Amino acid sequence: MISRENNVDFMIDDGLLISKGRIVAGKSAKAEKNLVRAIRRALFQFPDHRSAVLDYLSAHEPFKIMIIATSVTMAEKITRALELPAPEFFIDITEVASPEEIINARRERHEKKQHVIPVSRTQVRKNFAGKLAGHLWGLFRSSDREDGERTIVHPPFSFFGTLTIDSSAIEDVVRHVVSLSPQIAEVRNIRIRSDDDVITLEITVNVAPGKLNFRQLGRMQQRRVASAVRYFTGMDIASVDIRISEVLLS
Repeated sequence: MISRENNVDFMIDDGLLISKGRIVAGKSAKAEKNLVRAIRRALFQFPDHRSAVLDYLSAHEPFKIMIIATSVTMAEKITRALELPAPEFFIDITEVASPEEIINARRERHEKKQHVIPVSRTQVRKNFAGKLAGHLWGLFRSSDREDGERTIVHPPFSFFGTLTIDSSAIEDVVRHVVSLSPQIAEVRNIRIRSDDDVITLEITVNVAPGKLNFRQLGRMQQRRVASAVRYFTGMDIASVDIRISEVLLS
């Protein structure tokens, strides 16, 4: 339930259960390694996380709970996940903050890089689709060198519906990234295994001699594939195995 009163028993924000300014249960979504896990954490979709908060609420039987969310949909998903009654009413940010305060808060977040998750490569847009479009130029670069730029990811907790990433999409990304190297003559096979949000990749290739020896080539491809898949899907990479099937001399 969301209350207009200040004397709420608990506040739920960002995956955390807070009482009197003190975190009593939960884990912050900002501590997650990628966008997908951050969203799931904020929505209490991990069983152990959800159980810990449910147990604490059950033991203390709060009367009033305030939920901080970025949308009505998000608030409703949290109440269902935590088995709470439907919200009594909603308070829009415009009811408690002036337009100037909202602008200042956005400026603070933008300029001081608050609530950001470091990933690899260049800066991205605020949503998943924008992130993809904003980085097509980086995906199509053919240089074998690695750059040291970093990405700022703002988890968009106002997503509607569910995000599904088909394995064929991951395979297409892997095939394209690997094929960018002139020493990769052919991508013969790509095997993808997933466990929750963690991916294991096995890539079999035919190669040609060039400026990199085969060990260097394999390590470079491991880094590039892991970076691309992590970036475009938001999923963690457990391992990337590069298997050389044949060496083509002509």
